Amino acid sequence: MTRADNQGAPTLAPSRQQEPTSGDDARPDRPWQVIVWNDPINLMSYVTFVFQKLFGYSKDKATKLMLDVHNKGRAVVASTGRERAEMHVARLHEHGLWATMEQVG
Repeated sequence: MTRADNQGAPTLAPSRQQEPTSGDDARPDRPWQVIVWNDPINLMSYVTFVFQKLFGYSKDKATKLMLDVHNKGRAVVASTGRERAEMHVARLHEHGLWATMEQVG
């Protein structure tokens, strides 16, 4: 947008620039981890089943992750982009598991 000053010469109107907020990271390549937390409700066999169903893991891998959840209190079950991580967390919640996500690094 331009405007004329008193001399008739056009000058540029001031423009507003977007400044990144301190919480935003300009590096989009940092993956997000999907974390499943231990809970007192779900059976170990059910958690193993959910990992197989939602992530396509083998029974051995799903069992290992379930044991990490049970023994360590949590397990990282996926590392991916933000939108996909959000979808995984929502699907885990739909299956009654406690899940969160956090950005790596």
